[in-house]
Amino acid sequence: MRGTVLIIEDDTRIANWVKVYFERAGFSAEVTHDGESGLALARNLIPDLIILDLMLPRLDGVELCKILRRESDVPIIMLTAREAPAERIGGLDSGADDYIVKPFDPDEVIARADAVLRRVKGKVQQVMTRGAITLNETDRSVTVNGKPVTLSQAQIALLATFMRHPNQVLTRDQLIALTFSDEFDGFDRAVDNQVARLRKQINRDGRQPIQTVYGAGYRFVVEDA
Repeated sequence: MRGTVLIIEDDTRIANWVKVYFERAGFSAEVTHDGESGLALARNLIPDLIILDLMLPRLDGVELCKILRRESDVPIIMLTAREAPAERIGGLDSGADDYIVKPFDPDEVIARADAVLRRVKGKVQQVMTRGAITLNETDRSVTVNGKPVTLSQAQIALLATFMRHPNQVLTRDQLIALTFSDEFDGFDRAVDNQVARLRKQINRDGRQPIQTVYGAGYRFVVEDA
């Protein structure tokens, strides 16, 4: 058995369809159809992966994702019919590891699940320090000059990308591909907004490591790179 997947989806047809595909791929799969029962089952089952619908009765997917993320690091893939970039980033901000828009190919869900699980199991460097900034990828905590700062999950993912590529100019397309996924291709303004918010959070004593390279993209500048 490759692991246990919890599917929280109010559309019974879609939930059962996804369940069958995960079982064919060698996973054990459980299904529930509303947010409150999903939360209870997640706490009792302790799954290896959660497939979470955005629009759920009793407790919506975003709020449920926030609660789950406060309690554990279980990988979460969010499903939704909404295609707006703000909704996609909202899902990531709530703590989701990936995001798939309906309708989708079930083989893609399995491939995304495998990729997320590989990232979780394959993390070698759990703590990164660049200059005054330290990022702990295990508990998703960030400090600047030793003081904790509060970042959304999307901002943490973006900061991790910058920290892995110090002093390197990254275009918007590169940031999208390295941080989120190809689904964000073309949403330049959404990336700009995330960078602007991240800058405000990590700025200390007037020193800003994320620089705009006009006409090219952004560069994370640190002395110890």
